[in-house]
Amino acid sequence: MRLTKPRIAPVQDADLNDEQKEILAPMGDRVLNIFRTMVGAPKAAKGFLAWGNYVLSKKNDLPAREREIVILRIGYLCKSGYEWTQHVPIGQRAGLTDDEVARIKGGADAGGWSAADQALLRASDELHHDQFITDATWSALKAHFSDKQCMDVVFTAGQYTQVSMILNSFGVQLDAGQTLDPDLKGF
Repeated sequence: MRLTKPRIAPVQDADLNDEQKEILAPMGDRVLNIFRTMVGAPKAAKGFLAWGNYVLSKKNDLPAREREIVILRIGYLCKSGYEWTQHVPIGQRAGLTDDEVARIKGGADAGGWSAADQALLRASDELHHDQFITDATWSALKAHFSDKQCMDVVFTAGQYTQVSMILNSFGVQLDAGQTLDPDLKGF
């Protein structure tokens, strides 16, 4: 975690206005700190949620497991403790093993990855470091994924880079009951 306290305080239930309540209502009783923070800018929160819902929906043609590889790698590269903490269990529900989750930290060269997984990890690294996927990595992606799925790799990496920037810069703290991965402490 980059900050030990929020720069932008999450809005508590007693302080929500009608527009904020409307945005958060579909989330039910457990509203995560990211959304309580984002709702401080309601119009931005609406746009953010619309795009985020695309990336996490079946409209994104990447299978859930592969999508989570991209999300977790980007979150780790961005040193976003909150993002990593939220998405590890999501990735596990999507089929990632504990070993795979641990190896995501090491990237494509961590060993044990399929060629498709290596391509996803390399693409995530290149997008993070250069905002561009090289021809070699694009060819590796295309050996396993459709054009639309390759587009969704970029969309997913871009969305979760933005999410990580928001979380890190606003100081969004972990939700109750969560534990920060020791590899993401002190950033």
